[in-house]
Amino acid sequence: MLFSDSLPQLWLSYGVLSLIVLVTGYLGVRWLPLLPRLILVGVVAGGLWMVAPFSLPLLQPGETYSGLAPAIVVMAVGVIQHDGGQVAGAMPLLLVGAAIGGVLGLVAWRLLRRRYDDADGGSGQDRKKGRQAGSPARATSKRVHARGKSGGRREPMVN
Repeated sequence: MLFSDSLPQLWLSYGVLSLIVLVTGYLGVRWLPLLPRLILVGVVAGGLWMVAPFSLPLLQPGETYSGLAPAIVVMAVGVIQHDGGQVAGAMPLLLVGAAIGGVLGLVAWRLLRRRYDDADGGSGQDRKKGRQAGSPARATSKRVHARGKSGGRREPMVN
């Protein structure tokens, strides 16, 4: 069997499957604006990748197996087994992971917005100095891009 006695392979397969879930989830909520999309994907990623300790009873009386597993899995197993201690240990870690993921989504949005602003023509102060007094800030850039000049949208051509 591929996963017999191989925890690194099990973690690797969990990581690959969670990345597939995140990518398909990101593409599934493509209709959302970028900020809520990144925060939502960050919350889901934090919930998927946060680890929590667990312990399972073995067949021998008094013996247990302890280890680390994804917090969402530990919590799901705890709910199924009606083990309140396991749920109580995994729930705060799951919430912390989701909060960290949400914050990282917000940071990613800020970085992407800053990169987009830099590509548009520098910081906000530089753009304000460059335009004429009394003209709207965005109207000139929209007109330039609408005409197809300097990186604007190009219409398809049929040959």
